[in-house]
Amino acid sequence: MIPRYSRPEMTRIWEPENRFRIWFEIEAHACDAQAELGVIPKAAAEAVWEKGAFEVARIDEIERETKHDVIAFLTNLAEHIGEPARFVHQGMTSSDVLDTCLAVQLAQAGDLLLAGMDRLLTALETRAREHKTTLCVGRSHAIHAEPTTFGLKLAGHYAAFARGRERLVQARAEIATCAISGAVGTFANIDPAVERHVAAKMGLKIEPISTQVIPRDRHAAFFATLGVIAASIENLATEIRHLQRTEVREVEEFFAPGQKGSSAMPHKRNPVLSENLTGLARVVRAAVAPALENVTLWHERDISHSSVERVIGPDTTIALDFSLHRLAGVIEKLLIYPQAMRRNLDRLGGLVHSQRVLLALTQAGMSREAAYATVQENAMKVWAGDGGFLSLLKADSGVAKYLDADALDSCFDETAHTRHVDTIFARVFKR
Repeated sequence: MIPRYSRPEMTRIWEPENRFRIWFEIEAHACDAQAELGVIPKAAAEAVWEKGAFEVARIDEIERETKHDVIAFLTNLAEHIGEPARFVHQGMTSSDVLDTCLAVQLAQAGDLLLAGMDRLLTALETRAREHKTTLCVGRSHAIHAEPTTFGLKLAGHYAAFARGRERLVQARAEIATCAISGAVGTFANIDPAVERHVAAKMGLKIEPISTQVIPRDRHAAFFATLGVIAASIENLATEIRHLQRTEVREVEEFFAPGQKGSSAMPHKRNPVLSENLTGLARVVRAAVAPALENVTLWHERDISHSSVERVIGPDTTIALDFSLHRLAGVIEKLLIYPQAMRRNLDRLGGLVHSQRVLLALTQAGMSREAAYATVQENAMKVWAGDGGFLSLLKADSGVAKYLDADALDSCFDETAHTRHVDTIFARVFKR
């Protein structure tokens, strides 16, 4: 991922220095376990920790000749350890190192993503409570429907991200498994005790059965979870973009002093951050299909998955990490305009209360079919600019047979749309 869309905390996880450090720890912990089993001398295991070192540039140099990254790493390691290096990697295969390392990196990335989600959830709850009863128009098919509150809008997005967080916790746990089982996963040349030891030291669970590789359904579930979170990001970003349209302008991204919106039009204030988030969400979701395809490997192992994961592992976690913090910042500083929300709510002259009139007529004895036709007839007059909805209803003799003026006025009481807000908030925020 390019630096423009990267945070250093996440980028460091995928840098060669961190990857080779994890490789070293896997090999060194395995040597400790082998020494305890009497497979290798304890002095050799101690030498690995005492003398073990590596240089990224040297590993790259060796790999240009060997065309094998793990062998290049082990060769460079041996240059520092000396003769005891012959006991390193005893009974292990490359995937033991590569897959276990990837598990550690994805777990580390998962922890950062969870922290990003926590920041976003805090921002959403704060702004939702701030505007719990701020009335605005709800829209279906992008057309005015009935009143809602801006707090409820944000609470809905909070609930989506809360579900995403729960899924990520599960996906992070599922991906964090260790495999030190040797060629084709049978432990023919290494004791399972080594795997148990390495797993404990690296903060991982034991993979119950590996076929030389950790099963890729685990990875597919992880990246699918990231894809769903990205979709939730785009959903909220799209809502902000629509609400910032000039004709609506109920909310607006913070526009900093000195910020410019257009190279040609000085008046422009564009939702560039939300647009950017929409694009980054596409990048993250694009990794889901390749991750699913990686589940299918030939027999006990091939490396068709490897090149995919070397791309989507860093790119998706870096992009999603950046997106979560960018979206949290957007919400924290979001400019919210209740007066514009009121203006838009009143724009159709009371049509947003049509359902309450329909229900009142049916409760008063009119058939639903007749009530619907009567309400719709008056509503169409409002659409045509022939008056306000309430006044038209009061002038309708057919309506007057069932509802007097006071009854009609009660149908336009906006408190009906906020009376259960506290109940919904209690469900969403669990307090």
